[in-house]
Amino acid sequence: MNHHPTPDAALPPDSAVLRTRTLSWLFPRRSALAAALLAPLLLLLVLLAAAASSTGMTLTDTARGLLGTGDPQTVLVVREFRLPRILTGLLVGAALGTAGCLTQTLAGNRLATPDLVGVNEGTTAVMVATAAGSATGMIGAWWLGPLGAAAAAVLVVLCAGGAGTAGYRLLVVGIGVSTILGAVGDLVMSRQNDSTAGGVFLWAVGSLNGRDGGVGLPLLAVLLLLLAPTLAVGHRLQLLRLDDETAASLGADPRTLRAGALALAVALAGVAVGVGGPIAFVSLAAPVLAGRLAGPTRVPVLVSALTGACLVVAADALGRVVAPVELPVGVVTSVLGGPFLLWVLFRTDRTTGKA
Repeated sequence: MNHHPTPDAALPPDSAVLRTRTLSWLFPRRSALAAALLAPLLLLLVLLAAAASSTGMTLTDTARGLLGTGDPQTVLVVREFRLPRILTGLLVGAALGTAGCLTQTLAGNRLATPDLVGVNEGTTAVMVATAAGSATGMIGAWWLGPLGAAAAAVLVVLCAGGAGTAGYRLLVVGIGVSTILGAVGDLVMSRQNDSTAGGVFLWAVGSLNGRDGGVGLPLLAVLLLLLAPTLAVGHRLQLLRLDDETAASLGADPRTLRAGALALAVALAGVAVGVGGPIAFVSLAAPVLAGRLAGPTRVPVLVSALTGACLVVAADALGRVVAPVELPVGVVTSVLGGPFLLWVLFRTDRTTGKA
C-alpha cells in the first residue's frame, strides 16, 4: 500500500495554514507566540522606565500619570518629560533590532551588524563635521546621520563590487571603511575645543538625553514607511539560507534581494543612530535573542524589532537608577553587551556544531 504525504506534511513544524476560499496564508505560530509575549513585556518595561527616577514615584502613581488620571504634576512629569524619551528609545531599539536582523541574515553570521558596513562611523563622521562648524558646539540635526550612513554604505558597496556580492565580502570591506572613517572622525575631534568634544562624545556613546517627540515622531514615520518592505524582504531572505541557484529556482533574485535588504538595514540603522547615537550591541543581541524565541525556520524581523525595543527601554531605565549620575544608554548596553558577545562567540550551535 502506497502512502502519499499530505500537503501539510511538508510544512515547517512551527507553522499552520490559514485558508479562505481562494487564499491561503502560512501562519508562523512560534513567531506569533514570541511577539505576543514580548508586546506585554514591552508595555511593562515602559511603565517601569517611566517610574525609574530619584523622585520616589510609585508604579501606581506612574500608571495613573500615563493614563492621565493622576494629579496634574504627576501627569505633567510622566507624559511630557519621561514618556516622549521612553517612546523614542523604543523606536530606536526597534530600528536597531530590525536592521541587525537583516544584516545577520544577509551575511549568514550572528556577528554581522549594520556598524560593520560603516553605518555608525559614517553617521558619526557627519555629526562630528556639523559640530566642528557650529559656534555652540552642538551636533547637527538628527536627519543628517542617515545621510552619512548612506554615503558610507554606498562606499562599502562600491569597494566590495556591488550589493549583490556575498555577505562576507561586504563585511570585510565594511570593517576597512569603518576604520578609516573612525580615524578621520577622531582626527577632527582632536582639533575641537572641550565644549564641542564633550557634546559630541555624549552623543557618540549613545544617549537619549533630551530626545522627545520632536525626533520621535519623524522616527515613527520612517519606521511605518519602511515596515511593509522590511517584512516582505525578511520573508524572502529565508531563501538566501539556500544556495543562490536554489533560491533563483524558487523565484528569488539573490542579488536584488541582498541589495534591498542592505538598503533597508542602512536606512533603519541610520535613522536610529542619528537620533540616539551608536548604541552598542543592540543590533547584535536583539536578532540573536529573537532567533532563540522565534525558532530557526524564520527570519524574525518583527520579533527582533520588539526585542530591540525592550533592550533599549530597559537599558535606558537602568542608566537612570544604578548610579548616582545618569549613565547614557550606550554605556549600559556596552557593559551588558560584553558578556553577551562572549556567550555568542563561545556558544556551540546545536544544529550545526559550529561556534
